[in-house]
Amino acid sequence: MEDITEIIDIDNSEFEVFTPDEDNYSEGSIKVLEGLEAVRKRPAMYIGDIGERGLHHLIQEVVDNSIDEALAGFCKNIIVKLHKDGGCSVQDDGRGIPTGPHPVKQISTLEVVMCTLHAGGKFDKNSYKVSGGLHGVGVSCVNALSSFVEVIVEREGKKYRQTYSEGIPTISVQEIGDSERTGTYVYFRPDATIFKTVEFKFQRTADRLRELAFLNQAITITTIDEREGYEEVFHYQGGLRDFVEYVDSGEKTLTKPVYIAGEDVNEAGSRTQVEICFQYNSNYSENVLSYVNNINTIEGGTHVSGFRSALTRTLNNYVNNVVKKNKLQLTGDDFREGLTAIISVKVPEPQFEGQTKTKLGNGEIEGIVRAIVNDKLTQFLDSNPNDAKKIVEKALLAAEARIESRKKKELIRRKGALESSTLPGKLADCSMNTPEDCEIYIVEGDSAGGSAKQGRDRRFQAILPLKGKILNVQKARVHKMLENDEVKAIFTALGTSYGEDFDITKLRYGKVILMADADVDGSHIRTLLMTLFFNYMKELILNGNLYIAQPPLYKLKKGKTELYAFNDAERDEIIERLRKDNVKTKTVVVVDEEQINEGEGEEISVRRDGIIISRFKGLGEMNPEQLWSTTMNPDTRTLLQVSIGEAAQATLVFQTLMGDKVEPRRDFIEKNAQYVKNLDV
Repeated sequence: MEDITEIIDIDNSEFEVFTPDEDNYSEGSIKVLEGLEAVRKRPAMYIGDIGERGLHHLIQEVVDNSIDEALAGFCKNIIVKLHKDGGCSVQDDGRGIPTGPHPVKQISTLEVVMCTLHAGGKFDKNSYKVSGGLHGVGVSCVNALSSFVEVIVEREGKKYRQTYSEGIPTISVQEIGDSERTGTYVYFRPDATIFKTVEFKFQRTADRLRELAFLNQAITITTIDEREGYEEVFHYQGGLRDFVEYVDSGEKTLTKPVYIAGEDVNEAGSRTQVEICFQYNSNYSENVLSYVNNINTIEGGTHVSGFRSALTRTLNNYVNNVVKKNKLQLTGDDFREGLTAIISVKVPEPQFEGQTKTKLGNGEIEGIVRAIVNDKLTQFLDSNPNDAKKIVEKALLAAEARIESRKKKELIRRKGALESSTLPGKLADCSMNTPEDCEIYIVEGDSAGGSAKQGRDRRFQAILPLKGKILNVQKARVHKMLENDEVKAIFTALGTSYGEDFDITKLRYGKVILMADADVDGSHIRTLLMTLFFNYMKELILNGNLYIAQPPLYKLKKGKTELYAFNDAERDEIIERLRKDNVKTKTVVVVDEEQINEGEGEEISVRRDGIIISRFKGLGEMNPEQLWSTTMNPDTRTLLQVSIGEAAQATLVFQTLMGDKVEPRRDFIEKNAQYVKNLDV
């Protein structure tokens, strides 16, 4: 019988109930996890996972406290530093965490904040009108999952310090001197026994901090990587205007940014602040980035629906009352083609829902946003007739394309979730009919598709080979996209439709796996495919269904031993291991390098110290047995799950790489080329 574990949160203690065997269930089965012990016991419950994403979430939790001080008007500067010893520090010039005795706990308030879950000023409406902490676990969770933490507080003319290990204070709060400034400094070193990796990524950290600087124009955020000597300062006086221009930097824009701001005060005195900026570009997809109290609401919510309905209504009124010559019935989709928008709302008590708990559910926010956008956008259209004309012309072209694509759209609609009569002919489907147990490989090329079809497990693995590169959907309207046979085959095979009609409940496979060669062409094909999924089936990524296969780059052969390496580091490690084995067995080795032909379908190999090293040309050059054992066997393969870490940065990358402008694409490649190793050997 499978073990069942239930966590019950009661008054900052957690009771872990184990019922592996009903006969042994007794008083002794109840274990009390005191203080932060529960966080260390089940860290993924509090930070999402213990991989790279969870690791960087620790930085976010600490920075959120500083951002909340900024939202309250008490902080202007934040410094985030990645240290050489593997730690991270966050320093701000806010009010500083209170250090005096807590009225209930009767210990230093600093210690209460650092060592108690759900303790902090965010729960007191007089301290913070709005706050950005999503889960309410805050810095105490960071403390629990760190091997060492140091906090220095400056307030009321004094400087205080306390240190911790694994969430437990190692010294009491100490007064260590005088200070004329105020603020909080938090240094933490993640616990290597908890996390799969404890190496912070500078770029990942910087992307989130840049986003926060855009959303809070009064703040200056400095991020420093002491390990590599990097430093970036983020301060955007233009706020959301700068944000929109940054996201659209790879596109040809049609209008100037439209900036909208307003607030609503309810009867209880609570203020909801609305800030929106949008513009149109020459592309055909819609990019809306939405935030609530600085939290990226990837799944949207009532603030997004309020904006969309107001945009449609206001622009339709303008067309009907001012343009008047229009004979087409324009829809919301027409007005959103080529739209890039940033929506930021500050809500006193946000309610989140959805797959990732990042969808705003407050019903009243929709009406607030709609009213503000209706009013401000009408003023903009009346005052800027040239921009208004460009918006209407863009929508009219979109309407014509929509009408043209209406019939083509029916080609990808499915009659039933598992009905095979509508499936593309080149799809080799699996025999099982339970989607959660099935997976589909979208494979580059007929040759690789043939090997994959022979090597797969036919029970649960389906193969869809693609011929050549699919259309770049970033630069094509929907009707052109639907004319592409490879795109139609993908939509039909998955069964979900796309865009507004996307329905994840009709997904025919639990895993959608992209499998392409590990070379420049393969990378381009993967990028084209991910552009398709990002623009038209984003929920599939958010739901965790999209993966990238990791075929090996090398085969190493010594006698009858064959090993595979997925990168140069693994190759060198295997070579060194085989060399040591040679020494142990006193084998005479060949010390020179000699080019030979070894194995069908492999490039010219190299013999080094008696080891034959072969670099695979591509998937199609691997025989079915090799492809199965290295790339498709669930027991031995490696899959990369595709996720959207920072939506703004993901949008920028896709628009830069796949958009119209050449110069930003060249700059991006030149800037990031130093981080790419062995793209093609």
